[in-house]
Amino acid sequence: MVFGSFANMFRIPELRKRLLFSLGILAVYRLGIFVTAPGVDRVAMRKVVQSSGGLLGLFNLFSGGALEQLSIFALGIMPYISASIILQLLTVVVPALEKMQKEGEIGRRRINQYSRYLTIALSVVQGWGIASYLESLRDPGGISVVPNPGWSFRLLTMISLAAGTAFIMWMGEQITERGIGNGISLIIFAGIVARVPDAAYQTWAAYKSGGNLDEFKVITLAALMVAVVAVIVFFERGQRRIPVQYAKRVVGRKLYGGQSTHLPLKVNTAGVIPPIFASSILLFPATLASWFPFLSRVSDELHPGTWTYNVLYVLFIIFFAYFYTSVTFNPVDVADNLKKYGGYIPGIRPGKSTADYIDHVLSRITFGGAIYIAAVCVLPTLLITQFGVPFYFGGTALLIVVGVALDTVQQIEGHLITRHYEGFTGPRGPRIRGRRLETGAAANA
Repeated sequence: MVFGSFANMFRIPELRKRLLFSLGILAVYRLGIFVTAPGVDRVAMRKVVQSSGGLLGLFNLFSGGALEQLSIFALGIMPYISASIILQLLTVVVPALEKMQKEGEIGRRRINQYSRYLTIALSVVQGWGIASYLESLRDPGGISVVPNPGWSFRLLTMISLAAGTAFIMWMGEQITERGIGNGISLIIFAGIVARVPDAAYQTWAAYKSGGNLDEFKVITLAALMVAVVAVIVFFERGQRRIPVQYAKRVVGRKLYGGQSTHLPLKVNTAGVIPPIFASSILLFPATLASWFPFLSRVSDELHPGTWTYNVLYVLFIIFFAYFYTSVTFNPVDVADNLKKYGGYIPGIRPGKSTADYIDHVLSRITFGGAIYIAAVCVLPTLLITQFGVPFYFGGTALLIVVGVALDTVQQIEGHLITRHYEGFTGPRGPRIRGRRLETGAAANA
């Protein structure tokens, strides 16, 4: 059944064209990973990234290994994500942006344009900072990462990295418009998945070397990975459905309303933003310690794997889960929209009482979602501590991969059902729900 659905993807000309276009763009992105920025010793840079960790390791993960290659794509898509998050936060405190966001498609396009401008600005600033930082780096053997430092190197690196980020942003938008959709997420997905073969090889090498990794640990590790993926799928599809009833109304000679529907509230409304923010904050002292030696003690206390790091990591994830959910989902706006179109929650008065009820329900399920995110993100650290094995594929990376896979399958299934083909779960099976579309539906309800 599933194999037949995969075969159907290439029987639809439009869907086949979109899939091939998306794969072609991703191939170009992966080729660009190996184009090193001018004036950098790639071998020395790889040794520095692999031995340092901290924020360098986090950025290298989301750039698909581009940072250790110091390619023109070294900044990855992170400046665009940062710019989008900054503008989302500003819409809460800047009335002009909040009004623009409520203007519909035209307002969203203007905000997206502002995101592009801010992305370029952040890329220029980060490119200059990275160029200055690279000049002081040396690998464990004492070889300088930049053989010929100076103003010319800084300007060239700044321009190269900013142009690379702009090109990645353009490729993501092309996948969204002309490809299968969800372009930015697919680029991050491709960068993470591309590192899976190397992680599997290193795990296999650790097993063959006869160290602490024996057959039992390998089987246990594989079973845990499958179990974690199943848990992520379960929670990412989980939602609390609040029943909504629309009153009947007469417009001219036609009768509208009277139907029953529901308001879907995601268990994990914040997505992968909480672990990204939490990781960035906790790994920042490790990066500062390389510049200021007096912070080395703080860096040692916040090293991944310590109890201090794990406890703070969980607390930060819970905090940012609530914070980002409150920014992206406004119960007052949802209650006002329901009242405007004649909808109400049975047993709850319209207006403020409805907003308070939605906020109460959302607060309860957000706590469960935050605990789930924290458990998935802390699991790799516990595996490294208990098993002594390099569990590279886990935490934030696994959340992104599974979530983007669900969104992409939902997009493909939508094309199949529109053209009278069966979905991936068959004619009577449930429809696969992604995260992005459902969140948008809940926000616009």
